[in-house]
Amino acid sequence: MSRENAGQTSWLLLFYRENVLERLRELFWIANGLIAFTLIVWLADLDRIITSFYYLPGNEHAMIVMRWQGLTHPFWLAIYKTASWPVVLLGALALLVLVSGVWRARIHAWRKQALFILVFVALGPGLVVNVLLKDTLGKPRPSQVIEFGGEYPYAQFWEPGTGAGNGSFPSGHASVAFALMGPWFFLRQRHKRMAAAFLIGGLVWGALVGLSRIAQGGHFFSDVIWAGGLVYLVGGLLGLYFSFDRFPHTARKVWSHASSCRLALPGVSKIPTK
Repeated sequence: MSRENAGQTSWLLLFYRENVLERLRELFWIANGLIAFTLIVWLADLDRIITSFYYLPGNEHAMIVMRWQGLTHPFWLAIYKTASWPVVLLGALALLVLVSGVWRARIHAWRKQALFILVFVALGPGLVVNVLLKDTLGKPRPSQVIEFGGEYPYAQFWEPGTGAGNGSFPSGHASVAFALMGPWFFLRQRHKRMAAAFLIGGLVWGALVGLSRIAQGGHFFSDVIWAGGLVYLVGGLLGLYFSFDRFPHTARKVWSHASSCRLALPGVSKIPTK
């Protein structure tokens, strides 16, 4: 291996290591942000305050559809019914790329990203949110809580739940909607604008779906925020596992520019040629 190639490889490995550390710091702050958010919601009782905006008092003995604005309002019903459509379309496209990439060379380069999307949706909204948490914590939904015409006392998600399986924490529909951000994790190195569009689109769509579930008495505010946070954390960890930051195109461009300008990079001259 030439000295220049050895220097390029070493510098790219250093760049990759720094990117990994940056991603881990990002996930660390998101996790801490979720904890801080939970404390604020708990101290200010935001879950019940926000839920009360969509609950129709005086209808405690009426049918549940008459007690929640989101169960009759056409806008919230439309959001609820189409919550999974964008992610289903994204998953179908990923599956198509994964299969057709076997014999199409131009598509083959995107098979890794397609596999990421399928695993991301299966693990994030699927396993973590809807199986490990919703089916085990048993947090009562707003419509099941005594203050809103139900039969169970309100419980924080860390408290033993008295509700049945498929509970309130976190929001399953919102987690599926938030999964639209999936391409952000592998596009942000090379296609920043497209990556930002998927991130913003996923956050906005997830927030709308989450709000529709709040309006329907299906979830609390914290259930929605945690759904988005957990989906992002799963995506970030999977992105590290798939090594999307390894040898990024931008790092190669910087190295080429530095070499063409004959800039002295620290440590390059000390790298062995074997």
